[in-house]
Amino acid sequence: MEFKAQDIRIFSPATVANVSCGFDVLGFCLDTIGDEMVVNTTPKKGIHITKIEGFDLPFETHKNVAGVSAKALVESLNLDFGFEIEIHKKIMPGSGIGSSAASAAGSVFAINELLGKPFNKTELTKFAMKGEAIASQAEHADNLAPAIFGGFTLVRSLKPLEILEIPAPDNLFATIIHPQIEIKTADARAMLPKHIPMENAIAQWANLGSLIHAMHTSDYELLKRSLHDAVVEPYRSQLIPHFHEVKNTALNAGALGSGISGSGPSIFVLSEGLETAKKVETAIRKVYKATTIAYETHVSKINIQGMKVL
Repeated sequence: MEFKAQDIRIFSPATVANVSCGFDVLGFCLDTIGDEMVVNTTPKKGIHITKIEGFDLPFETHKNVAGVSAKALVESLNLDFGFEIEIHKKIMPGSGIGSSAASAAGSVFAINELLGKPFNKTELTKFAMKGEAIASQAEHADNLAPAIFGGFTLVRSLKPLEILEIPAPDNLFATIIHPQIEIKTADARAMLPKHIPMENAIAQWANLGSLIHAMHTSDYELLKRSLHDAVVEPYRSQLIPHFHEVKNTALNAGALGSGISGSGPSIFVLSEGLETAKKVETAIRKVYKATTIAYETHVSKINIQGMKVL
């Protein structure tokens, strides 16, 4: 492949992982929150991060998740040129809505577009997992898959990597509240138990199965009954101030369900219809307004496209 001067600007969306009952396997893509990245080809071989705006992140390729995933893609090809990456970071690192995944997935998506799409979405996810592992000390795809595929995704297997696209009901909306505290993914993983009671495991896989069925049939009532986490939430919720108050307030405002977004501290709420999602936003903002904790909220339709070229 010969060098040709070209550039691309992309939107790399935020995502919600776990979705209560799908720890490490289930996720969905947001529409109104995300990073932007600009990638150029350069005659100089390798990956070069030239600009970072928004948050203080490393410029060294081997320390930056976008750099590591891009390097994995480029090293699989015999190219005699390289790429320069600008990261316009709008998702706060440690927010629980896929900040590292947006970087890791964004760089490989953009490079793949510039090269004429030699890799499919599953292959791009595999490259991006190399970058995501820098942030969380584990290769997982529950944020990466929805960012790259769009909509709801289920990671059926990591070896070999297999991702299933799950249909979402048309009128499903997400409300996100992000208290401005940082919870590192590695720390949130460290507090989880190595063993769980059999009854909790049974409850969890029953909820996951029924949630997937609810998605396929647009059964909002079943979706509501399925959004429960018997495994992770009892532990990680301790790290998030006022978590249970936010959850109860959202349900009282008409939400279908609520839970921890990824490893937190963001909390996601799912609602039927935009009007309810906005009503939930107003209600849960009041919880943090009564505290000294800074916060921000977002309301988003489920983004079925995922990444996009701007």
